[in-house]
Amino acid sequence: MELPPYRDSWEPDDPHANFKSEVAAYTTTDPMPTFEGLSTATGIPVSCLLRYALVKYAASGAEAILAVGPLALEQMRRHVEIAEETGTDAARLEAYGALRSMISWLIAGLDPADDNRQG
Repeated sequence: MELPPYRDSWEPDDPHANFKSEVAAYTTTDPMPTFEGLSTATGIPVSCLLRYALVKYAASGAEAILAVGPLALEQMRRHVEIAEETGTDAARLEAYGALRSMISWLIAGLDPADDNRQG
């Protein structure tokens, strides 16, 4: 299976510039040695491991939305939208504070051994 690295250029105002940059950065390394080693260790064929990783990644967005819930997600989106519409550092800091509080609430109780996350 050929998995070439992503090499391209894009305009700074491209709405997908951040994603393209991340894809370019993450595709500099060949993932096959990792999957081949995992295949050897588990007995699972490389192609099945690749399929698993792709499906797991593709489903992670939907899983996150289900875990967070549509109301919480909409509230988070609205905090960011208001901050961007206002366009000030103060508004962005206020949105950050609101998002931080929401995230702390959402993760409360997930791992009792890690109480320092709510700082």
